[in-house]
Amino acid sequence: MKRAVVLGIAGVCGIAAAALSAARSSVPSALRVCADPNNLPFSNSRGEGFENRIAALLARDLGQRLEYTWWAQRRGFVRNTLTAGSCDLIVGVPSGYGMVRTTRPYYRSTYVFVARHDHGLRISSLDDPALRTARVGVHLIGDDYANSPAAYSLARRGLTTNVIGYTVYGDYAQPNPPARLIDAVEKGDIDVAVAWGPLAGYFARTSPVPLDLRPVAPQHDGAMTYVFDIAMGVRHRDSTRASLFDREIARLQPRIDSILESYGVPLVKR
Repeated sequence: MKRAVVLGIAGVCGIAAAALSAARSSVPSALRVCADPNNLPFSNSRGEGFENRIAALLARDLGQRLEYTWWAQRRGFVRNTLTAGSCDLIVGVPSGYGMVRTTRPYYRSTYVFVARHDHGLRISSLDDPALRTARVGVHLIGDDYANSPAAYSLARRGLTTNVIGYTVYGDYAQPNPPARLIDAVEKGDIDVAVAWGPLAGYFARTSPVPLDLRPVAPQHDGAMTYVFDIAMGVRHRDSTRASLFDREIARLQPRIDSILESYGVPLVKR
């Protein structure tokens, strides 16, 4: 009888061990990330962006190796990477972005006004009278040159002749094409830019001339929003993977915040 019980326990233990082994083998061995190879401060092929560092943090915490699918982050990016199944995670997308299932947000940032400190412009509002005479640079987004929030807001105020557009895609043969907007402020080609905070914050820190950054006010201007929650994106059907990253973000949030702050990302309290 005792022998039967022992054998029974051994059998249960064997089944449990086999189940544990199977569970471990079902965990992916790699964290497969979709990213742009030429888009600092977010990512590049040398792993120098803050999204690269956050991806590396996730991979270490999950005990996985980190693999990348590189693709320029413009029209077709999601279709040719995540949807195609060549990778499983986009590290930075706006919360609620319809092409993916988004995780809980891991930071909130804002558009900012960027101006040379020595020019004395201290613009922080879309209604500042100085915008009527300043040369104002804004990003144009999309292959069809659709407008950014700033372009719409300035046009609503009758400001068009003094607004200069810089395509967010730029010349991809150059490093980090969206940074040309900040370069224009540095060189004095424009007086002030309205730029996404993480981009402006990073390049302001490395600018050869001091730049002032001031959050755009109001945060909501008609249909336009200037503050965004940023999350991670997975395929719509990947609910289990989304839940996993939700837990990782919650657990690693202090370390994620530290990475963001080290890149000069202007963080807005959630």
